[in-house]
Amino acid sequence: MKTTGFIGRRLMLAGVAAFGMALSAGAAAAEATKVAAIYTLPVEQQWISRIHKALNAAADRGDIEYVFSENVANTDYERVMREYAEQGMELVVGEVFALERAARKVAADYPDTAFLMGSSFGPSAPNFAVFDNWIHEPSYLTGMVAGAATESNVIGMVGGYAIPEVNRLMHAFMDGAREVNPDVKFIVNFIDSWYDPPKAKESAFAMMDAGADVMYAERFGVSDAAVERGVKAIGNVIDTSGDYPGTIMASALWHMEATIDRAVASVKGGTFEAADYGQYSFMAYGGGSLVLDESLVDADTVAAVKEREEEILGGLFRVNVNDARPVSDN
Repeated sequence: MKTTGFIGRRLMLAGVAAFGMALSAGAAAAEATKVAAIYTLPVEQQWISRIHKALNAAADRGDIEYVFSENVANTDYERVMREYAEQGMELVVGEVFALERAARKVAADYPDTAFLMGSSFGPSAPNFAVFDNWIHEPSYLTGMVAGAATESNVIGMVGGYAIPEVNRLMHAFMDGAREVNPDVKFIVNFIDSWYDPPKAKESAFAMMDAGADVMYAERFGVSDAAVERGVKAIGNVIDTSGDYPGTIMASALWHMEATIDRAVASVKGGTFEAADYGQYSFMAYGGGSLVLDESLVDADTVAAVKEREEEILGGLFRVNVNDARPVSDN
């Protein structure tokens, strides 16, 4: 459904107001929390799709009323934030990596509205909370898979932008590969776009021409190149193995439900405050996980990866966090 007017962007309404019975006698119905999301890309984009999925799940349960705007330009983002706050939204979710100062200014102007934003920086009192997809743990595990699989000892890595969120996943992946294969080398390139499959595909082809026989597909387009050249790939954020059968050996998945559910509960309970929700993307909270195609991975590697996964979940192994820009090996 497309609409025009107050927001000026395509809005989708997911879910309706839900009423729950209180436990005490004469219980009153409780209204669903009003939540809006602002996305700079389509909801089909891999990173955004995880937030959208979690919010739709909350709406389907009746916990929230959910509307969203997608494809919002950075120049329009501040305006849309203000419009949602003026509409009386109780929680506004989004991603402000390219407009940190403007977004925080809006939040300060609406202290009664809760804001939960994807950000590379910290929270800002009283109402600007942050999150990020801290899936460095499963990324490490996928690196182990790639390091064991490469025969040329060259792995290609295509990223979007060299921001901390992406950098830490790549470094974790590289560390995991080096654990099982100290001789492995990496070719790293950033395409400076969150969604440009043709450009990512072109970059992947260049890496394969340079000897890469396993590809880290941080962006859409890389797996398509892998299929065409008959090499294996590692997925990121979402599971695309069904789209690329016989190609995706493993993927590090992001699950936003734990983050969203905690934020909604705090808004509903009147306890929301500026905080860093990043920890809820950790594997221990169910915010990250590994999916592995055991038909494409040898048994010894599967066993080693599962053992390391158990150590991570049990607090016996900590994956290093490195936010610096990764570079190619000489």
